[in-house]
Amino acid sequence: MIAALTGKVFSKSADRAVIDVSGVGYEVFLSTDNVARMPDKGENILLYIHTNVREDALTLFGFLEEEEKELFLILKTVSGIGPKLALAMLSGLRVGDLCRAITAGDIKTLTTLQGVGKKTAERVCVDLKEKVGHLSFDSLVTSDTFQPAVPAQGSAVADALSALTNLGYSDPVARESLVSVKKRMGQESFAGLGVEDLIREALRTLV
Repeated sequence: MIAALTGKVFSKSADRAVIDVSGVGYEVFLSTDNVARMPDKGENILLYIHTNVREDALTLFGFLEEEEKELFLILKTVSGIGPKLALAMLSGLRVGDLCRAITAGDIKTLTTLQGVGKKTAERVCVDLKEKVGHLSFDSLVTSDTFQPAVPAQGSAVADALSALTNLGYSDPVARESLVSVKKRMGQESFAGLGVEDLIREALRTLV
């Protein structure tokens, strides 16, 4: 399976692009947001790829960031959401905003997305509320830049962040400790931690 492509932008349109990899052109479907943020024709690009295989077709879906690909794969686990609808959802909201809407149960925001009705929105919130909190956190904080917003209320990461600041650690220091935990443990293990475990692991990095 193709997991990533590195090459040059050969062409791009509203929902797809062709990437030239050593003389071979790969057609890749992308969110409209990703198409808008792609470099110009002839410039280098790295895309994270999901290869969707069916009996009658092999389709590549591309993403500029790993978090987008991960959320795309998570969305596809929900009954009734295929790759095209998952990509349409990513076209309507950036990763952080979409994850925060899901964890907050914000049906109103989700139903503004193309192809998402009330029942689908409700199903997404029920099925994914506990699965996307770490992506919401990732989209808000990096090792060099901290933003004042925090993950959606009710997520384990948000509660752990709140507890650390209540213990007297500054917001940037608390966030950096949680980022360190995620890097050390890996995405999957980090996502499975409860509030107490997150606090305990974060405190270890602050000793």
